[in-house]
Amino acid sequence: MRIGVMIGPERGDSVRKVTRMIDDVTWAEKAGFDTVWVPQIPTDFDALTAIALMGARTERIELGTAVVPLQAQHPIALARQAISAQAATGGRLALGLGPSHHWIIRDMLGLPYEKPAALTRDYLDVLDAAFAGTDLVDVENDTFTVHNPLTLTPVSRLPVLLAALGPVMLRLAGERADGTVLWMADERAVAEHVVPRITKAAESAGRPAPRIVAGIPVCLCAPDRVDEARERANRILGEAEISPNYQRLLDYGDARDVGDLCAAGDESAIAARFQRFADAGVTDLSVRLLPIGDNRDELVASKYRTRDMLAALAADLR
Repeated sequence: MRIGVMIGPERGDSVRKVTRMIDDVTWAEKAGFDTVWVPQIPTDFDALTAIALMGARTERIELGTAVVPLQAQHPIALARQAISAQAATGGRLALGLGPSHHWIIRDMLGLPYEKPAALTRDYLDVLDAAFAGTDLVDVENDTFTVHNPLTLTPVSRLPVLLAALGPVMLRLAGERADGTVLWMADERAVAEHVVPRITKAAESAGRPAPRIVAGIPVCLCAPDRVDEARERANRILGEAEISPNYQRLLDYGDARDVGDLCAAGDESAIAARFQRFADAGVTDLSVRLLPIGDNRDELVASKYRTRDMLAALAADLR
């Protein structure tokens, strides 16, 4: 199982955010992590722009988006941006994308949120044509009519991962993509819901075994502070209560909220939780550092303790 870390979002002005992102990604590469995952959230940096910046300061580490919402831009615009970012990173981009949630697409952007799986399928038609490097994207389907010259081509094969939570999206991810990027999926949900569906779809389509990227918060702490870590995860990361997509995914597992997904405790407890995800079929963990403390100094110290432990653990797992 490959271990990656999430970088961003962070509070602060834009210039300071850039400095922190560069510092974090250079640390992650030197520490030996396999991948950095950059979330795309409504209030923060454009993930692909951030990845292009990170690619200029790194040489080896894979850089993935987790994930880019489809509805916010035309597929030609996203294809052009992704190919550009992939070139800037020397071919190290993993493009995570998906149809997002109603509270982002409909409530924030004022766009329709109807038949997200059908939209994703039609969107992939355009992306596939754009990434094929044929100089002309010529696609007509139920959503898009595209006749667009495009001389940009990926510098290497560009992996696409879908945010696939339900059965229909998991089937689509297996048939049309290289895997899935998950959030709010515990070990049981991965083993009994995600892996069987996406793997069967990939096999039926004659595709390689899919990547399964599971995002979880992690906090190195004393055993008597585990509840504190879980409470903080629920306070700053809790989205399940407003997202039917996440609620349905939680129903497939034992976790009831993001606090239950948090790998918290000492080194042995975190290593054991990682092993359970690996046993469930996860190919990549995307770790969200979750510091705890009563003030800024304690939070910073907690963050650094956790990330140093993770670097050692990632090395052991390799």
